[in-house]
Amino acid sequence: AGDLSGFVHGNALLRHAGLNLAEASSGKWTGQMKISKRGRSRLRRFLFMSTMSLVMNNPEFRTIHANNVHVKKMKKMRSIMKLCGKLARILVGMARTGQAYIPHKALPLQQAA
Repeated sequence: AGDLSGFVHGNALLRHAGLNLAEASSGKWTGQMKISKRGRSRLRRFLFMSTMSLVMNNPEFRTIHANNVHVKKMKKMRSIMKLCGKLARILVGMARTGQAYIPHKALPLQQAA
């Protein structure tokens, strides 16, 4: 992906990786929202693998994943993809501001308190 500080927002990194949502629709027919997969496949794989590692080893990401699956009744893979987006936004934010990872900022406002 190169220098992450060049991205305006984490969503731009997601779009570069092909992890943005796309809908196949035509006329009156509307299709399902799916991941576009139009982007860098290796970047997509690295984001996915690092998110899986964070869910296993990082307490904040593990808490968010458990909350998504058990409280929000989200499917596990959908939760992982949502956390990929969160990781991309955190990485771009860290690169743009020059700050280190701050664990309590990763949690949503309700869980951080």
